[in-house]
Amino acid sequence: MVAPFLDEELVWDFRLPRVASINTSGHKYGLVYPGVGWALWRDAEALPEELVFRVNYLGGDMPTFALNFSRPGAQVAAQYYTFLRLGREGYRAVQQSARDIAGSLAARVSALGDFRLLTHGDQLPVFAFTTADDVTAYDVFDVARRLREGGWLVPAYTFPPHREDLSVLRVVCRNGFSADMADLLLADLERLLPELRRQPGPVTRDKGAATGFHH
Repeated sequence: MVAPFLDEELVWDFRLPRVASINTSGHKYGLVYPGVGWALWRDAEALPEELVFRVNYLGGDMPTFALNFSRPGAQVAAQYYTFLRLGREGYRAVQQSARDIAGSLAARVSALGDFRLLTHGDQLPVFAFTTADDVTAYDVFDVARRLREGGWLVPAYTFPPHREDLSVLRVVCRNGFSADMADLLLADLERLLPELRRQPGPVTRDKGAATGFHH
Protein backbone atom coordinates (compact mmCIF):
# COMPACT_ATOMS: atom_id res chain seq x y z
CA MET A 1 0.00 0.00 0.00
CA VAL A 2 3.04 2.28 -0.05
CA ALA A 3 5.30 1.29 -2.94
CA PRO A 4 2.58 1.46 -5.64
CA PHE A 5 1.94 5.11 -4.80
CA LEU A 6 5.40 6.40 -3.87
CA ASP A 7 7.92 4.17 -5.65
CA GLU A 8 6.47 3.69 -9.09
CA GLU A 9 9.91 2.92 -10.54
CA LEU A 10 10.45 0.09 -8.03
CA VAL A 11 9.99 -3.33 -9.60
CA TRP A 12 8.44 -5.46 -6.87
CA ASP A 13 5.32 -7.05 -8.36
CA PHE A 14 4.43 -9.60 -11.06
CA ARG A 15 7.09 -8.08 -13.29
CA LEU A 16 9.52 -10.19 -11.26
CA PRO A 17 9.28 -13.81 -12.45
CA ARG A 18 9.62 -15.28 -8.95
CA VAL A 19 6.70 -13.26 -7.54
CA ALA A 20 3.79 -15.69 -7.53
CA SER A 21 1.43 -13.84 -5.18
CA ILE A 22 0.91 -10.41 -3.65
CA ASN A 23 -0.97 -9.80 -0.43
CA THR A 24 -1.65 -6.65 1.52
CA SER A 25 -3.85 -5.34 4.29
CA GLY A 26 -6.32 -2.48 4.26
CA HIS A 27 -5.32 -1.71 7.84
CA LYS A 28 -2.87 1.14 8.55
CA TYR A 29 -1.79 2.24 5.07
CA GLY A 30 -5.01 1.18 3.36
CA LEU A 31 -6.68 3.69 5.72
CA VAL A 32 -9.37 1.22 6.80
CA TYR A 33 -9.98 -0.20 10.27
CA PRO A 34 -8.78 -3.81 10.85
CA GLY A 35 -10.52 -6.65 9.11
CA VAL A 36 -9.90 -6.29 5.38
CA GLY A 37 -7.09 -7.63 3.26
CA TRP A 38 -6.63 -9.25 -0.08
CA ALA A 39 -4.33 -11.48 -2.07
CA LEU A 40 -3.60 -11.82 -5.78
CA TRP A 41 -2.01 -14.80 -7.49
CA ARG A 42 -0.15 -14.54 -10.77
CA ASP A 43 -2.33 -17.22 -12.34
CA ALA A 44 -4.41 -20.25 -11.39
CA GLU A 45 -1.37 -22.50 -11.44
CA ALA A 46 0.26 -20.43 -8.68
CA LEU A 47 -2.68 -20.93 -6.31
CA PRO A 48 -2.18 -24.14 -4.28
CA GLU A 49 -5.08 -26.52 -4.75
CA GLU A 50 -5.22 -27.24 -1.02
CA LEU A 51 -6.27 -23.62 -0.42
CA VAL A 52 -9.38 -24.03 -2.58
CA PHE A 53 -12.64 -25.06 -0.92
CA ARG A 54 -15.40 -26.48 -3.09
CA VAL A 55 -18.93 -25.90 -1.90
CA ASN A 56 -22.26 -26.68 -3.51
CA TYR A 57 -24.78 -24.93 -1.32
CA LEU A 58 -25.55 -22.30 -3.96
CA GLY A 59 -26.81 -24.81 -6.48
CA GLY A 60 -23.61 -25.98 -8.11
CA ASP A 61 -19.92 -26.55 -7.56
CA MET A 62 -18.33 -23.26 -6.51
CA PRO A 63 -14.57 -23.20 -5.84
CA THR A 64 -13.43 -20.46 -3.48
CA PHE A 65 -10.29 -19.65 -1.53
CA ALA A 66 -11.94 -17.01 0.63
CA LEU A 67 -12.78 -17.61 4.28
CA ASN A 68 -15.79 -19.85 4.01
CA PHE A 69 -18.23 -18.29 6.47
CA SER A 70 -20.41 -15.22 6.76
CA ARG A 71 -18.76 -12.01 7.91
CA PRO A 72 -19.54 -8.29 7.76
CA GLY A 73 -18.79 -6.42 4.56
CA ALA A 74 -18.33 -3.00 6.17
CA GLN A 75 -14.54 -3.01 5.81
CA VAL A 76 -14.79 -3.86 2.11
CA ALA A 77 -17.25 -1.00 1.59
CA ALA A 78 -14.97 1.35 3.54
CA GLN A 79 -11.96 0.36 1.44
CA TYR A 80 -13.90 0.82 -1.80
CA TYR A 81 -15.14 4.23 -0.68
CA THR A 82 -11.66 5.35 0.37
CA PHE A 83 -10.16 4.31 -2.97
CA LEU A 84 -12.85 6.25 -4.83
CA ARG A 85 -12.69 9.31 -2.59
CA LEU A 86 -8.90 9.73 -2.49
CA GLY A 87 -7.85 8.19 -5.78
CA ARG A 88 -4.20 7.59 -6.69
CA GLU A 89 -3.12 11.17 -6.05
CA GLY A 90 -4.86 11.25 -2.67
CA TYR A 91 -3.20 8.05 -1.56
CA ARG A 92 0.14 9.31 -2.83
CA ALA A 93 -0.21 12.47 -0.73
CA VAL A 94 -1.19 10.52 2.40
CA GLN A 95 1.63 8.01 2.10
CA GLN A 96 4.19 10.70 1.26
CA SER A 97 3.25 12.63 4.37
CA ALA A 98 3.59 9.51 6.52
CA ARG A 99 7.00 8.71 5.03
CA ASP A 100 8.24 12.29 5.46
CA ILE A 101 7.23 12.28 9.12
CA ALA A 102 8.81 8.86 9.72
CA GLY A 103 12.08 9.87 8.07
CA SER A 104 12.29 13.14 9.96
CA LEU A 105 11.47 11.56 13.32
CA ALA A 106 13.95 8.73 12.79
CA ALA A 107 16.72 11.22 11.99
CA ARG A 108 15.96 13.24 15.12
CA VAL A 109 15.92 10.12 17.31
CA SER A 110 19.31 9.17 15.88
CA ALA A 111 20.65 12.68 16.56
CA LEU A 112 19.97 12.24 20.29
CA GLY A 113 23.06 10.04 20.39
CA ASP A 114 21.59 7.37 22.68
CA PHE A 115 20.10 5.23 19.94
CA ARG A 116 21.10 3.31 16.83
CA LEU A 117 18.66 3.10 13.92
CA LEU A 118 18.01 -0.24 12.28
CA THR A 119 15.72 1.29 9.67
CA HIS A 120 15.23 4.91 8.72
CA GLY A 121 11.59 5.23 7.67
CA ASP A 122 12.61 5.99 4.10
CA GLN A 123 10.78 3.00 2.59
CA LEU A 124 7.83 1.96 4.73
CA PRO A 125 6.88 4.80 7.09
CA VAL A 126 8.12 2.65 9.97
CA PHE A 127 11.43 2.66 11.77
CA ALA A 128 13.08 0.58 14.46
CA PHE A 129 15.90 1.53 16.78
CA THR A 130 17.85 0.15 19.69
CA THR A 131 20.15 1.64 22.29
CA ALA A 132 23.65 2.63 21.20
CA ASP A 133 26.49 0.26 22.01
CA ASP A 134 27.86 2.51 24.76
CA VAL A 135 24.49 2.88 26.54
CA THR A 136 24.41 0.57 29.57
CA ALA A 137 22.20 2.43 32.06
CA TYR A 138 18.93 1.44 30.39
CA ASP A 139 17.52 -0.66 27.57
CA VAL A 140 14.63 -0.40 25.12
CA PHE A 141 12.19 -1.91 27.64
CA ASP A 142 12.96 0.91 30.07
CA VAL A 143 12.28 3.42 27.31
CA ALA A 144 8.96 1.76 26.40
CA ARG A 145 7.91 1.69 30.06
CA ARG A 146 8.69 5.36 30.64
CA LEU A 147 7.00 6.43 27.41
CA ARG A 148 3.93 4.41 28.34
CA GLU A 149 3.69 6.42 31.56
CA GLY A 150 3.10 9.45 29.33
CA GLY A 151 0.49 7.70 27.15
CA TRP A 152 2.80 6.58 24.31
CA LEU A 153 2.46 2.94 23.27
CA VAL A 154 5.77 2.27 21.56
CA PRO A 155 6.32 -1.51 21.40
CA ALA A 156 9.65 -2.91 22.51
CA TYR A 157 10.43 -6.52 21.72
CA THR A 158 13.21 -9.04 21.26
CA PHE A 159 14.03 -10.41 17.83
CA PRO A 160 13.18 -14.05 16.95
CA PRO A 161 15.42 -17.04 17.80
CA HIS A 162 19.06 -16.72 16.77
CA ARG A 163 18.86 -12.93 17.20
CA GLU A 164 17.39 -12.77 20.67
CA ASP A 165 20.35 -10.64 21.68
CA LEU A 166 18.78 -7.74 19.77
CA SER A 167 15.84 -5.80 21.25
CA VAL A 168 14.28 -2.82 19.51
CA LEU A 169 11.63 -0.14 19.69
CA ARG A 170 9.37 0.31 16.67
CA VAL A 171 7.53 3.45 15.61
CA VAL A 172 4.78 3.19 12.97
CA CYS A 173 3.80 6.49 11.33
CA ARG A 174 0.43 6.17 9.68
CA ASN A 175 -2.25 8.61 8.58
CA GLY A 176 -3.24 10.63 11.64
CA PHE A 177 0.22 10.60 13.19
CA SER A 178 0.99 14.22 12.42
CA ALA A 179 4.21 16.23 12.50
CA ASP A 180 2.93 17.86 15.71
CA MET A 181 2.53 14.44 17.32
CA ALA A 182 6.04 13.51 16.22
CA ASP A 183 7.33 16.67 17.91
CA LEU A 184 5.51 15.73 21.12
CA LEU A 185 6.89 12.18 21.08
CA LEU A 186 10.43 13.43 20.58
CA ALA A 187 10.03 16.05 23.31
CA ASP A 188 8.85 13.38 25.79
CA LEU A 189 11.73 11.11 24.81
CA GLU A 190 14.24 13.93 25.30
CA ARG A 191 12.70 14.74 28.68
CA LEU A 192 13.10 11.14 29.87
CA LEU A 193 16.69 10.62 28.78
CA PRO A 194 18.43 12.43 31.66
CA GLU A 195 16.60 10.22 34.18
CA LEU A 196 17.30 7.07 32.20
CA ARG A 197 20.97 7.94 31.91
CA ARG A 198 21.24 8.20 35.70
CA GLN A 199 20.02 4.65 36.27
CA PRO A 200 22.61 2.15 37.54
CA GLY A 201 21.39 -0.29 34.91
CA PRO A 202 18.25 -1.54 33.14
CA VAL A 203 15.41 -1.80 35.66
CA THR A 204 12.34 -3.00 33.75
CA ARG A 205 11.68 -6.48 35.12
CA ASP A 206 8.43 -7.36 33.34
CA LYS A 207 9.66 -7.58 29.77
CA GLY A 208 6.37 -9.13 28.71
CA ALA A 209 4.44 -6.06 29.77
CA ALA A 210 6.90 -3.85 27.95
CA THR A 211 6.59 -5.87 24.76
CA GLY A 212 2.81 -6.08 24.62
CA PHE A 213 1.42 -5.10 21.23
CA HIS A 214 -1.30 -2.49 21.20
CA HIS A 215 -3.46 -0.94 18.49
